[in-house]
Amino acid sequence: MASDLRRAAATAAELAAVTGLDVAHDSALRETYAGAWQGLTHEEIVGQYGEQYAAWKRGEPVRRGGGELETEVADRAAPVVLEHAGKLPDAGTLVVVSHGGTIRTTIGRLLGLESHHWEGLGGLSNCCWSVLGEGARGWRLLEHNAGTLPEPVLGDDD
Repeated sequence: MASDLRRAAATAAELAAVTGLDVAHDSALRETYAGAWQGLTHEEIVGQYGEQYAAWKRGEPVRRGGGELETEVADRAAPVVLEHAGKLPDAGTLVVVSHGGTIRTTIGRLLGLESHHWEGLGGLSNCCWSVLGEGARGWRLLEHNAGTLPEPVLGDDD
């Protein structure tokens, strides 16, 4: 499943071509809407919205440029991920192709972290991934911001 925005949809299409699986697109997986900040450079945001930017950097809940709160992003994205994960067969894998902020807030929500701790997960770089698994007490973060395929562990025990 993937965001319907261009870059995520293109990434999902490449994965679909390799796996032969279909992709379901969902607008709930779009990146955080940043209102009037959309399309501005960092310098322009600081120059035009300095106080709002400073509050956001301090971790205050801010509607950047009049856009969405991070909790609202999690409110729309996490249920979609949970719905699709709930339909998986035993030991199934769900791949979600989305955007850094949306992925971070969704992971935070799935892990049960309070929203002011989500920033502690750090950003997700382009073309990197995170891996979550279900543990005895809920979701667990197994990998975050990974960018290379794991190498097989080779031992001398043939």
